Amino acid sequence: MRHLEGVQNPLPASPYKFYVLIETTGSDESYDKAKLEAFLLRSMEDGLVADGVIAQDISQASNFWRIREGISEASVKVGAVYKYDLSIPVEKLYDIVEEMRIRVGDNAEVLGYGHLGDGNLHLNILSSKYDESVLAQIEPFVYEWTSAQRGSISAEHGLGLMKAEKIHYSKSPEAVQLMVSIKKLLDPSSILNPYKVLP
Repeated sequence: MRHLEGVQNPLPASPYKFYVLIETTGSDESYDKAKLEAFLLRSMEDGLVADGVIAQDISQASNFWRIREGISEASVKVGAVYKYDLSIPVEKLYDIVEEMRIRVGDNAEVLGYGHLGDGNLHLNILSSKYDESVLAQIEPFVYEWTSAQRGSISAEHGLGLMKAEKIHYSKSPEAVQLMVSIKKLLDPSSILNPYKVLP
């Protein structure tokens, strides 16, 4: 949060390794709030969570989301950001963050955040400037590691142009050929999303 302006840390005295943001919606605000408070208390008593806070109004809820949504904005203020959008089994979700921290050492800062429910990790490696030696520490390791976990090198944001040739880390040649065939069947003139290509 040091590069994110205009937000307040809801747990300022709580330097934890992980934070989870949960949003609920219901039809009875007071009943729903009581259920959420009971859930948080029970989770703390069971040792599942160490601390927690519940937004008391829409302004506090917006502040919580501003922190989460502002990670990407704050990251670019450091300088260079190497971004990866991975899909990894939930039980292994944070392992790549810890391994990458060991790999890059003091050359970069490593952040991991995303969607716990579906195993989508946004892996961001921050450096003061783009550097081939930092990139060499990241790639192809990040792709090989993800492949070894039977994950995907492209999750929420799609394969894109830069990763088109890296698809083999996540998909077999047969699967890629099937995708190409489906694309040709549905778009024989290549007019749909013309600059996004499969290898």
